[in-house]
Amino acid sequence: MQLRSTLTCPHCGHRTTETMPTDACQFFYECAGCSTVLRPKPGDCCVYCSYGDVPCPPIQESRRSGQPSHCCG
Repeated sequence: MQLRSTLTCPHCGHRTTETMPTDACQFFYECAGCSTVLRPKPGDCCVYCSYGDVPCPPIQESRRSGQPSHCCG
């Protein structure tokens, strides 16, 4: 399981690599480039699933196991 994901801001293109939490979803993230507060896109559970190059740990686990995700629930 990968715990680091590179977030790309859809507004300014700023990229930063962050360590994802394993015990909670991250619903908000402030871009260091333009100060826009990113929120998950409809249907996504967190900012990593919407703007990261690696989805959050619960989604990675559900894909690996083939089981439904229990992310944020």
